[in-house]
Amino acid sequence: MASIPQDQIEKSGFKIITQFCELIHLPALVRLLNYRRRSKVSLTAILIWLVKIIFQRRTLFRAPTPDICTKRTIYNILNDGRINWQRLSCLLAQRVITGLAQLIDSRRSGAIIVDDTLISRFNAKQTELLANTFDHDQQQHLKGYRGLTVAWSNGQIVLPVTTAVLSSQKSRNRVGKPAKNLDQRTLAGQRRAQAMRAMPAVVLELLQQVRANGIKARYVLFDSWFASPKMFAALKRQRLIGIGMLKRTKKTYYRYRGRQYTVRTLYQRLRQSNRHPRANYLYSCVVKADTAKLPLRLVFVAKRHQANNYLVLATTQINLTPAAIIKLYSRRWQIENYFKAAKQYLRLDQTQIQDYDGLCAHMCLSMMTYDLLAWQQRRQPDDPTIGDIFYQLDTLLPIIDLATAIGQLLVALTNLKTAKSPSRIGKQIQRLIHQFLTGLSVQTAAMITVEISGT
Repeated sequence: MASIPQDQIEKSGFKIITQFCELIHLPALVRLLNYRRRSKVSLTAILIWLVKIIFQRRTLFRAPTPDICTKRTIYNILNDGRINWQRLSCLLAQRVITGLAQLIDSRRSGAIIVDDTLISRFNAKQTELLANTFDHDQQQHLKGYRGLTVAWSNGQIVLPVTTAVLSSQKSRNRVGKPAKNLDQRTLAGQRRAQAMRAMPAVVLELLQQVRANGIKARYVLFDSWFASPKMFAALKRQRLIGIGMLKRTKKTYYRYRGRQYTVRTLYQRLRQSNRHPRANYLYSCVVKADTAKLPLRLVFVAKRHQANNYLVLATTQINLTPAAIIKLYSRRWQIENYFKAAKQYLRLDQTQIQDYDGLCAHMCLSMMTYDLLAWQQRRQPDDPTIGDIFYQLDTLLPIIDLATAIGQLLVALTNLKTAKSPSRIGKQIQRLIHQFLTGLSVQTAAMITVEISGT
């Protein structure tokens, strides 16, 4: 019998996912996640099925029932507070970096990027640890979480490493159910306690976790929300070099040549001096933060398309040239591209899971799928975007309706030939098809007839 094209397409898509799982050694990683359920169902098979569902752009509720287990089993595994999803995402990124070592320029030093994004839950009411979170884009408070993400980049590729789903540190801003488990001896309790801590403290915890799982990098890139003298000092204690954009605030002072200046007044001082702006930047100087007694190199960069406006970059590595600082900080925008692709294609902020552990698992699965896309993108001979790669894999895992599937099956049966009495078997097949169509509804029979005639 002639093979159905649908089978070939699904096999091709499954082959790509299988190759990725072999690259990261997924069964070996699963054994490190504290998976202790007494079930014959393999967690590896469930993770592969969930990745396929993301490519099919289906929710768990609307996804077809898997052959390996029931949907209730999958929900129970996602909501299992004992599984260490943060460790899984860290090990995934480390294995992908190792697997792409031959395709990555070794002369480019790796950098860690830290940023957060809003995980909105507009219609949620009883979701655990749901909070009124301030959205910096819309400048208003919205219901949801802050998805604090740590990514790795070398300028050519960006890989999300780990994430933390943060609620609010203030109890009056939390509108959802309180945390059901705060026992610090359990992983679930530690995860919920982390969600209610201050974001800068969680950043330092995630950086320690990233380095403990084998992700090597010297630089940490972050925007103005995280940039402060205390953050630079904390990173230096961890032997990391911080590069961030400073706020033009009146609350923080920097000492330059024996006098204290804010960022604005320091810019005015440099502008009134005899220094001439350079081609790539305006001014550069070494200052000392009064709060942390830490030397910093500041680089004033002209803001594009805005006359008389500027941005201020700072780093604790005062020996770096301004051009190198600007080049390194330009990688920070790659994490914004990750957020856009994850929300647009991987349903990062679109889930119906109500349990907090399930939300953490959903974030990890989105990161795992993006790692697959980044790995496939790096293997391509050309330079397609993540969106193009997603749609290519989406065509490898299409969703066809029942009428189309039955029509393809009937066409394959019609084309069946055998050496023994082909005319007799053909008549039997035609009679069976006619009996099958007469037993269906008029609308379904018409759809299948059109499918057969079109083929």
